[in-house]
Amino acid sequence: MALTRWDPFTALARLDEELARLDEEFDEIISRTWGAASTRMSTGYVPAVDMYTDGPDVVIRLELPGVDVDDDVDIEVVEGRLTISGRRRDEFESREESGKVLVRELRYGSFRRDFALPEGVTADDIEATYDRGMLEVRVRNVTRTPAAKKIPIRTVREMKAIEAAGAEKKPEKDTEKKTARNGQQTS
Repeated sequence: MALTRWDPFTALARLDEELARLDEEFDEIISRTWGAASTRMSTGYVPAVDMYTDGPDVVIRLELPGVDVDDDVDIEVVEGRLTISGRRRDEFESREESGKVLVRELRYGSFRRDFALPEGVTADDIEATYDRGMLEVRVRNVTRTPAAKKIPIRTVREMKAIEAAGAEKKPEKDTEKKTARNGQQTS
C-alpha cells in the first residue's frame, strides 16, 4: 500500500472550486426564476418620505432627485387617499454605448406612495411644489384643533345620589330582577 502525503492547501483549493461551482449554479437558478441581477436592481425604487405638521397643515416631503416631475410624477386624490406615483428613469437604458456598468447602487423604476386623508379633505386642500430634488406636498387644514371642553368632576356622594334617584324611578319589576340576580329572595 502506497502512502500519499496529505496537503491541506490542495484540499482547501478543491473545496473552494466546488463552492464556486455551487455558487454559479445557485445564481443561475435565481436568475432563471426572478430575472437577471441587472433587472432586479432596476426595479423597486421607493422614494424616502418625511411627514410633519406645520401649524394646521400636514407636509409630506419626498426625495425625488433626477426625476422629471412634469412628465413622470402624478398626484391624485381618490376615495379619501392621496396617491403620489411616478417613475425614476434609468439614464443608461437609452444609451447604446458598449460600456459596461461597473457599480450599480442607484435605484430606478416605478413608485407609488399612498396616504390616508382625514374626512372632508379634498384635492382643493392640497398643493405641491418641487425644488432641488424634493417634492413637497402640503395638505391644508388637516390638524384642526377642537375647542376645549371642560369635563365636570363628580364626587362619590353625588354619584350615589344619582344612582339612588335612578333606582327610585325604575318600575318594581326591574328592582325584583336586580334583587334576584344578587342572590336575594323576593317576596
